[in-house]
Amino acid sequence: MDRISIQGGRPLKGKIIIGGAKNAALPLMAAGLLAEQPLILDNVPDLADISSMTNLLLTLGTKMSFSKVNGVRQVTLITPDDADTFAPYDLVRKMRASVLVLGPLLARFGKARVSLPGGCAIGNRPIDLHLAGMEALGATVNLTGGYVEASAPNGMIGNRVVFPKVSVGATENLLMAAAMAKGETVLVNAAREPEVVDLARCLMAMGVQIEGAGTDTIHIQGRDRLNPAQHRVVSDRIEAGTFAMAAAMTGGDVQLVGVTAEGLAAVIDILKRTGAGVVENSQGLRVYATNRLQGVDVMTEPFPGFPTDLQAQYMALLAVSEGAAMVTETIFENRFMHVPELSRMGANINVHGSSALVRGVQKLVGAQVMATDLRASVSLVLAGLVAEGETVISRVYHLDRGYERLEEKLAACGAVIERLAA
Repeated sequence: MDRISIQGGRPLKGKIIIGGAKNAALPLMAAGLLAEQPLILDNVPDLADISSMTNLLLTLGTKMSFSKVNGVRQVTLITPDDADTFAPYDLVRKMRASVLVLGPLLARFGKARVSLPGGCAIGNRPIDLHLAGMEALGATVNLTGGYVEASAPNGMIGNRVVFPKVSVGATENLLMAAAMAKGETVLVNAAREPEVVDLARCLMAMGVQIEGAGTDTIHIQGRDRLNPAQHRVVSDRIEAGTFAMAAAMTGGDVQLVGVTAEGLAAVIDILKRTGAGVVENSQGLRVYATNRLQGVDVMTEPFPGFPTDLQAQYMALLAVSEGAAMVTETIFENRFMHVPELSRMGANINVHGSSALVRGVQKLVGAQVMATDLRASVSLVLAGLVAEGETVISRVYHLDRGYERLEEKLAACGAVIERLAA
């Protein structure tokens, strides 16, 4: 099993190109199930999770081809009318986003048998909101032997769906189901994340009439058949936020290319309050720091709040900042698994329920640490970048799920980092 070795203490300086968003690409790929016509996606990242979704779609019968166009990875998806509707456990267990095939399968084929999903062990992420939404659109849903068995033999029927709490995945699944439902569907208390908006833009390119994406109420007019379309995956704001924090906490100066401030307003606000410089320019965002950062309290919230997917990275930043700050996690109940590993490196963190008090220390010390999930993994990389001596991170397969060429991008900015083969 591969490991990553980092010799810390060097500021990051240079340019990093931000890739396509994993969390946008996965539902966009699932949307390829909605039409026999080609869906061409540009700026698709090369990640383990993308490979998992590719294998699942191929099993369902989608024809896929990958190519490079102007240096950007492109995938073409065509799903025939005789595609399968069974998503087996061996494929779905690897990634929770696999459940996103449920909506498009039901919408187009009127039936689906999808294994209950797997993914990172960051807490309970039930799909009850997905299932209740499908039932609201006329599907019959049963849980049998670890599988969701759903049918809508007469097609999905537009309806008003009120989510009891904000859910990105449920919003995306219902968007795709509603794309081919009869009549209008209204999603209330919908997620507002840029990745949801990106999916809506793609569905609109396929001919679906959608209003309100990016707000908490989305109106969808379903269509019988969808059109061929081409769509570019939005840049990965989580990757951008991760590298922004790395630049700031190492006292570096990094130009993040291809990203805008639009989806990162809450993160930029926090970084500026810590004392980092963040400047939007024609290339993207420049992030730098000349002095030690100051700890600032943060609470994770649905978009446009501070993203839970940057909480672990921000905690690594706080570990070497001045003063004490509180991090409160409101999205997932088990997302502090990186705390013991950061503590092994000398971080001073005390967890109280859903909050963690981080008292900044003068320096972290390199150690052997173990990744527990995707974002926890990269928080250890950030900690290693500022630690004294060598940090060796094991179980880095988590990183490969969400960060493309991480070592290469950091090394190009001066980090001493390498992957050690098993």
